[in-house]
Amino acid sequence: MNRIRKSGGFKASIFVIVVALILYVAVYMPTPYIIYLPGSADEIKPMVTVKGGDKEEKGVFMMTTVSATYANVFLLGTSLFNRNAQIDKKEDRLRGKSEAEYSAEQVWFMSDSQSSAMEAAYEKAGIQYSIVPEHIFVFGLSQDPKPQGDIMPGDTILGVDGTATPDNTILSAQLKGRKPGDTVEMQLERGGETISREVQLVEVTDNKTGEKRPGLGVMIGTVQKVKPEDPDKQITFTSTQVGGPSAGLMFTLEIYNQLTSGDLTKGHRIAGTGTITKDGTVGPIGGVIHKIVAADRKDAEIFFVPKDNYMEAEAKAKQIDTKMKLVPVSNIDDALAYLKTLSVKS
Repeated sequence: MNRIRKSGGFKASIFVIVVALILYVAVYMPTPYIIYLPGSADEIKPMVTVKGGDKEEKGVFMMTTVSATYANVFLLGTSLFNRNAQIDKKEDRLRGKSEAEYSAEQVWFMSDSQSSAMEAAYEKAGIQYSIVPEHIFVFGLSQDPKPQGDIMPGDTILGVDGTATPDNTILSAQLKGRKPGDTVEMQLERGGETISREVQLVEVTDNKTGEKRPGLGVMIGTVQKVKPEDPDKQITFTSTQVGGPSAGLMFTLEIYNQLTSGDLTKGHRIAGTGTITKDGTVGPIGGVIHKIVAADRKDAEIFFVPKDNYMEAEAKAKQIDTKMKLVPVSNIDDALAYLKTLSVKS
């Protein structure tokens, strides 16, 4: 009897180990792949406010996103049966960056996209404005030389030794006269908290001049505030919880709608994608096939797509048999011209 019990216990232990091993391989073991899927189509109006702006909007402008997941074995298997899933190598996305650096870079791109959208909308509406630097954002770490100290991708540099650093020029001036190996106290914002960290300066090379100088060993960009002369035209954004530059066009349309009288949507559900520049040029983006699906799922009637992405978008639209109207655009004027042709939806 004891022998039987021992044998049963041994088999049970083996079973538990095998199940745990399968679970680990299927769910927890990392793979070198990433899975792209349709993300969301989110109404922009709650994200953007123009102080004193026209809030009339019976329809909606929507930004579209792509869902990206670092794949486990289980997800890879299920993705093979999903026609909307796209499997790619993780390295093709990261291109040598760490996951933290990639995420920080996407946050930077979103901030830059919002600034460009504000400029494009002000330019189109004929509103005078100025550019005011606010702070410096860290979106990457140098590998040679590596930074010496606790400074991370996604940090906001607020100051050096207690002196504010709103832009790259001021930061360079503050570090001038120092030498590699010197220690400075950095005032940073990380995760919504203001912290101080000691960082040792390293020798960096100016990409333009080849000159050697002391630096932090990080890749940075200046976050700018677009400030109108009329304070009633000031634009503010809430957190979008997404990154990347591709919402520029749709941000611009929503801002312009609030800056001007009337309702550009005319009661329609309008989605889209595309980068934007100050002069209103709409640029191509990645993942348009996933954004088409996301917009269709939210019952979008119209989808503005960059001209360079149109053929790819059209093929996907036909595949899913959507009734959504695809409108290719090269600039903000193309989108506004199409909106003028719409009839008011009852």
